[in-house]
Amino acid sequence: MSKPLRLGIAGLGTVGVGVVRIIRQQAKLLEARTGRAIAITAVSARTKGRDRGVSLAGYAWEDDPVALATRDDVDVFVELMGGETGPAKDATEAAFKAGKHVVTANKAMLAIHGQSMAELAEANGLVLRYEAAVAGGIPVIKTLTEGLAGNEITRVMGVMNGSCNYILTRMETSGKNYQEIFAEADGLGYLEADPQLDVGGIDAAHKLAIISSIAFGTKVDFDGIQLEGIERVSIEDIRAAADMGYKIKLLGVTEKTGRGLEQRMQPCLVPDTSPLGQLDGGTNMVVIDGDAVGQIVLRGAGAGMGPTASAVMADVCDIARGWTGPVFGQPAAKLETPVAATSQRPAPYYLRMALVDKPGAMAKIATVLGDAGVSINRMRQYEHDDTSAPVLIVTHKTSRAALDTAIAAMDGTGVMSGAPVALRIEEV
Repeated sequence: MSKPLRLGIAGLGTVGVGVVRIIRQQAKLLEARTGRAIAITAVSARTKGRDRGVSLAGYAWEDDPVALATRDDVDVFVELMGGETGPAKDATEAAFKAGKHVVTANKAMLAIHGQSMAELAEANGLVLRYEAAVAGGIPVIKTLTEGLAGNEITRVMGVMNGSCNYILTRMETSGKNYQEIFAEADGLGYLEADPQLDVGGIDAAHKLAIISSIAFGTKVDFDGIQLEGIERVSIEDIRAAADMGYKIKLLGVTEKTGRGLEQRMQPCLVPDTSPLGQLDGGTNMVVIDGDAVGQIVLRGAGAGMGPTASAVMADVCDIARGWTGPVFGQPAAKLETPVAATSQRPAPYYLRMALVDKPGAMAKIATVLGDAGVSINRMRQYEHDDTSAPVLIVTHKTSRAALDTAIAAMDGTGVMSGAPVALRIEEV
């Protein structure tokens, strides 16, 4: 009979407690599915005496996560502390050097140090698994590395931060502005201690960097992501987009074109009838395009105790079954250094502007757009006061450079009442 797989868990917050509960409640099921018992032998956290709502009886305690990671009675170090550097990184590296496999939910650490971590793990013949680091309970990593291993991936895109999707959805349904809904989300505990990680797009960009590496066989390149959060999205834009048949989402997109690797995390418009357009609340969704499979859509809870702990246990179970494989789907030594795209793939754009209410104003804007090579697909004007006229334009596919040229030239027309808003429309 196989020996139990022994875990050392560092971090007993929401996810760590969820993992303990699954192991305690589902011991027989886990053993039946993996062929061996899964047991916790030791744990570590910042505070020992805190009531976590789950018994830690029978588990050894370590104040130092590095000591936990190197214990003789630990086979798999489960890192659930979080943080790009510090104890999480130190303990993970110590675990590999001590011959331990690692399961982590730490997207920031992988997005910044993923290449060196992968090289260290693979050099020691060890496994580094991280399903819980991307999109919570959705099995995105396993889908890319295993289920779609026979596909050339052409694009991956998705909503990867539930807090941002909650804010944008609530703005739409309540009619309240960004600051009001931000305060609401913060009061409900939906935002990180540093809210900029959520609303600034950083959390989601960490996830996108990991996905991009697997999809395109490149080294993780967080710094190569074009990053913009949702702070500038107004209730006026949400209403106007809806009137034109779109929803605004904080959308992560990675694709490899003849121009290089594009990685974008930014507010975009998507058709309101598309799967992404119909995604409400705190749910995540990832859309994957493969040459053989076509397009598949993965949808589910992107955070929370149960979904994230479920993803952790999926990785633990794979190790219990004897799974081995490269960290990012291909050997770390063979991952290419990504070449950032010289320009973005052309796309339609949404433009919202206010024009001075005088004859010929719209004609001047149309001329500026035409001179820059930007053609108008649809246009809508609204009732207005005596000073300015709200105008919405949806362009045909164009380059961002051409659009920026047009926007810069608009200042000289004398008909602008404020700066225009421009958002990419992503075709789903």
